[in-house]
Amino acid sequence: MKLLKLLLLPYMAAVIAGAFLWVEPAEGFLGESSRIVFFHVPCAWTAALAFLVAAGYSLAYLLSRNARFDSVAHAAVRLGLLFAALTLVTGSLFARIMWGSFWNWDPRESSYLLLLFLYGAYLFLRAAVDDPERRARIAAAYALFSAVLMPFLVFVVPRVTRSLHPQTVINPQGKILMDTPTKTVFFAGLLGFTALFLWLLELEARGARVRQPTN
Repeated sequence: MKLLKLLLLPYMAAVIAGAFLWVEPAEGFLGESSRIVFFHVPCAWTAALAFLVAAGYSLAYLLSRNARFDSVAHAAVRLGLLFAALTLVTGSLFARIMWGSFWNWDPRESSYLLLLFLYGAYLFLRAAVDDPERRARIAAAYALFSAVLMPFLVFVVPRVTRSLHPQTVINPQGKILMDTPTKTVFFAGLLGFTALFLWLLELEARGARVRQPTN
């Protein structure tokens, strides 16, 4: 396990190098802007994964009342918000290049911003409740509620109206239209970001156990 963690840094360095040095810019995009997909999409994927992990541990807490599960859920939401913020930042950089403005109130931009507010409220909710057990119980219920809304904000709402956003990785015909270098770096990036999240989650959960007061 330690060896895999040590290999993660050169692995991610190889993904970044591949994104800029191996893959050719995609047609129909200005300049080098298409390269942002290798970071933007993995960030969005990792954020969604983090929120689902938070929901899973929240459900586990409600069933067992084990404080450790609440700590992991809390850590997962914080990391999910980090990757979601990076998704918005990378998306805004792409928007500036392609559409001339960092923010265009595109349906996908707006719905993703609502996702950040949704999970940001989770942190405010925890901060507003002093009793640890009550805080964990309310936060777990809210995390499950948010997990139900998340797919609508990420996948459904952006498709209700016309969007400036380019075609998603999987097109309406269910195909992935990428050449071999692009596909290789893209999926390697997804794997790397996932591993990075799991590592950070482990560190966050371990830190929470250390900070947790003993009776």
